[in-house]
Amino acid sequence: MPSPIKLYNFPKSGHAHRIELMLSLLQLPTELVFVDLAKGEHKQPEFLAINPFGQVPVIDDNGIVIADSNAILVYLAKAYGGERWLPQDPVGAARVQRWLSVAAGPLAFGPAAARLVTVFGASFNTDEVIGRAHTLLKLINAELAKASFLAGDQVTIADIANYSYIAHAPEGNVSLEPYPNVRAWLARIEALPGFVPMPRTVIGLQTTL
Repeated sequence: MPSPIKLYNFPKSGHAHRIELMLSLLQLPTELVFVDLAKGEHKQPEFLAINPFGQVPVIDDNGIVIADSNAILVYLAKAYGGERWLPQDPVGAARVQRWLSVAAGPLAFGPAAARLVTVFGASFNTDEVIGRAHTLLKLINAELAKASFLAGDQVTIADIANYSYIAHAPEGNVSLEPYPNVRAWLARIEALPGFVPMPRTVIGLQTTL
């Protein structure tokens, strides 16, 4: 029987949570390996040998080592998820890729960056990153008026890639109240069998748990 998939993670990392969530949704045995970013463990030679970019998450699937959260999502979908999570037809695959690009671009420089300011003390321009977050959320809210999930009526890794930082946007002083379709989409993901939440930080607009 194969060993559990090792996930090198940090609990407050939305990138790492994407993978923890995906592994749980796929019901794959997982061993969580805590990497203490606050102590710089991700920049030590031992970890850099696993991922030279010095970032979490990384998985080790019985000797197959993959870094980068979106790359890991693609791997897990193809290895264990069938076409449900990553369609094989050209149009379906392109729709998913579009949202993986959003996760690596507008999401990272909007909601995720705003949260980095409050949770980790990052030195971004607060007004600028919050403004970007709302620009993105308006767009996503409009897109979700057309379908239940980002790439259509079926949940895919597009949703998993974008869920964590949008769900935790209030921690970065980005309100989700103006976006009913986004909030309904978050609830649909949270209702999936195997859903696991990311720990919330009582900060920003997230003042209660």
